[in-house]
Amino acid sequence: MSNHKSLTQLGWSPSFQQQLSLEELQTFIIGRVVAQHRSRLEVETEMGITALPIIHSMPAMTVGDWLLLQQDKQFHRMLERITLFARKAAGTKVDSQLIAANVDTLFIVTSLNEEFNLNRIERYLAIAAEAGVEPVVVLSKADLCPNPEPYVQQIQAIDPMLNVVPVNGQQSDSVAELNLWCTSGRTVALLGSSGVGKSTLVNTLLGSNQQATQGIRLDDSKGRHTTTGRSLHFIPGGGILLDTPGMRELQLFDCEQGIEESFSDITRLAQQCRFGDCAHQGEPGCAVVSAIEQGELDQRRLISYQKLMREQQQNSATIAQKRAKDRALGRFYRTTLKESLKLKKGAD
Repeated sequence: MSNHKSLTQLGWSPSFQQQLSLEELQTFIIGRVVAQHRSRLEVETEMGITALPIIHSMPAMTVGDWLLLQQDKQFHRMLERITLFARKAAGTKVDSQLIAANVDTLFIVTSLNEEFNLNRIERYLAIAAEAGVEPVVVLSKADLCPNPEPYVQQIQAIDPMLNVVPVNGQQSDSVAELNLWCTSGRTVALLGSSGVGKSTLVNTLLGSNQQATQGIRLDDSKGRHTTTGRSLHFIPGGGILLDTPGMRELQLFDCEQGIEESFSDITRLAQQCRFGDCAHQGEPGCAVVSAIEQGELDQRRLISYQKLMREQQQNSATIAQKRAKDRALGRFYRTTLKESLKLKKGAD
């Protein structure tokens, strides 16, 4: 029996089909990036997996992207993404980094113990809203919590329409409710801080003990081991699971719309403030502060909203400055090169 997957099993949908001409359908090979390493991508097509070396002329791609390959397996073009997760690059590097593309559902995993944190859940909900991905809050370690219901109610107070599922990640029967979002060709990503039981949940969903979150150890050019866990895993029931270390360190940038959407209760109230630029810090006629005083809005939620907005504005401004600086430097180099060529011609 062939292990090759159909395009539908890989997550292909009419949204991607509409981007292709009839000629492209007949001429090129369609593939999806299923793993990302330092210098190559692994692309799965209906004929199997092929390694695609990363070269500078290619657009920046990430796990989950769809692309067209020529018959000799060379890169032709990337298809437009339906959804995208990106982050401010980790550490001191000032830039954005692509994490995952074309994800349908985000499992926001948090455990039913002292790790439970509404502010963190709100951060993840803003990221999901910005990416255009459906969020599902998964409350792990339900076996350690006699009554998960108060936790569920706290989350649904943020948004009554949110799906919240308590699970014991070690039991497949408990995790079975998540199969509703793991149907054939649907791509699910996991997001949650360290220690909430994502590895256990991944292994139970996959029906194996392959520790998907451990990633693949590769030797880099300097002979050191590097860990990359950016890959897609196929669930026996037909869904596609993406668990990547990059999802664990998502700082907000370019996320204003996602925050506004996740805090729609505050943004609606803000429209009723007397001043358009109201900072909700005691200005006269502030509808937001009035709602807090009347017990209609939680003070914690306003503080969370303001903190996330400050973070995304700071990170976005830093990245914008870096890009502007890079563009200015590029112009300087080009001008200098032109001048030196002129001088050289004059000397000749």
